[in-house]
Amino acid sequence: MRFGKRTTSEVQAAAQITEQILDRVLPSWRTADWEEEARRPLWRHHEAANRAISLLEAEQELQENLGSGAPQLDAATLHPWVWGSVAGLWSSGHFREAVGAAARAVSVQSQAKLDRRDASEAKLLGDAFSTNAPVSGHPRLRLSTDDGGDTFKNRHDGAGNFARGVYSAIRNPIAHEEGEELEENEALEQLAAFSILARWVDAATVETA
Repeated sequence: MRFGKRTTSEVQAAAQITEQILDRVLPSWRTADWEEEARRPLWRHHEAANRAISLLEAEQELQENLGSGAPQLDAATLHPWVWGSVAGLWSSGHFREAVGAAARAVSVQSQAKLDRRDASEAKLLGDAFSTNAPVSGHPRLRLSTDDGGDTFKNRHDGAGNFARGVYSAIRNPIAHEEGEELEENEALEQLAAFSILARWVDAATVETA
């Protein structure tokens, strides 16, 4: 079968790419209550594409005329442990659940790096970034060499406190309290916090007893 000058397989391949774009721009396009165009293949894709183009053009115009010129954070540039674990949830608008998934992913990766299964999240990383020497069963994460200076201590104390903070103030409320869906910009800021932590853990070396 041919659609214009394209074969069915060519149209299907193009549709897969289009669907990924539409999922990000118009998350509800698959179920939206639009009037169906009779005898038009892929009518929903056509309608959604037209609406998405109009929306993107309007956003661009607003940004050009009213934007602050401030840099914008691209979620795809977040650490792979974070964005790789939440891309699907994010595209479907499940922002609160995505933040929780990112927190769990960082914890799981940290457990694997430290070869520990007896602790997780704040407890695990608070212990791992301790400036105390490693002991059996308690390896440490080192962001720099211990030269006895304040920078080493401040860096690791700060990383440990940061880990405790993001898990206590962000992860725990999401996991244990009922709440409304997060706004996209707020959720993105929270993902960025876990991305910072992920980069520290990923870059650190493991020091064992």
